[in-house]
Amino acid sequence: MRTRMLMTAAGVGLMLAAVVPLGAHHAFGGEFDPNKPVLLKGTVTKVEWVNPHAWIHLEVTNPDGTKEEWMVEGGTPNTLIRRGITKDSLAFGTAIVVDGYQTRDHSLKRANGRNITYPDGKKLFLGSSGTGAPTDGADPTEAAKGRGRGGL
Repeated sequence: MRTRMLMTAAGVGLMLAAVVPLGAHHAFGGEFDPNKPVLLKGTVTKVEWVNPHAWIHLEVTNPDGTKEEWMVEGGTPNTLIRRGITKDSLAFGTAIVVDGYQTRDHSLKRANGRNITYPDGKKLFLGSSGTGAPTDGADPTEAAKGRGRGGL
């Protein structure tokens, strides 16, 4: 009886261990809609420089003057640093333009950012790529993989 309970507890523990890492990271297509591009113009209100993805919070002013707070997912902090995006380049109040893709639940004000454009016109790749992410030419490694604009 005691052995059976220990085996059951061990089995449940193994199942939980297998599920938790899967829930911590997701494929692009599982959360974001490749058919729902967004263009967000706003100012940085907060940056969460955390793994597995950094999050940039933007205050976006709508055409009618109302304001919305958007959360934009980027790549890992390490990847963003290698691309030239740092905590200092995303300081509070920095005006940026982000193009990307909205979540599948269109009521959420969240997006996966593909590119970030600064007021001086400097453009950097912000987004993560991977399973389900559009091969839209934004990812500089797409050309190396033979999947640039017009590719597979």
